[in-house]
Amino acid sequence: MYKIILFLGLLFTPILTMADNPNCSGPDNYAASMVFVYLKNAGLTTNEKIDWSKTKVTEIAHQQVGKDLYKQVHLVIYTELSGKQFAVIAVNDASSEECSMDGPDLYLISTYWPGDVSQKTKQYAH
Repeated sequence: MYKIILFLGLLFTPILTMADNPNCSGPDNYAASMVFVYLKNAGLTTNEKIDWSKTKVTEIAHQQVGKDLYKQVHLVIYTELSGKQFAVIAVNDASSEECSMDGPDLYLISTYWPGDVSQKTKQYAH
């Protein structure tokens, strides 16, 4: 009986932890806003060039690092009207009160293959 309870406890622990993680993934939230400010300040794009309806923000990882404090990793993709895309990884701390508990670390990805990477990299295998 003890082993069953331990197994169920371990099974549901990730679900309970995920429930407390704040949702900071929207295109109007902190990660996306900071990425756009970075792109704009670096002179890579402007407000007029962005197709805002195609902005995508996906949380790809998170870890609880303190009481009500989570390290979050987001993939933020901005698409210009020309079709050019900027994919940026944003890493920051968030809590249930605030998505901006610290300044983010941002990583501009030079090559981004959405979907099945194995199909897209066959052309480079030679």
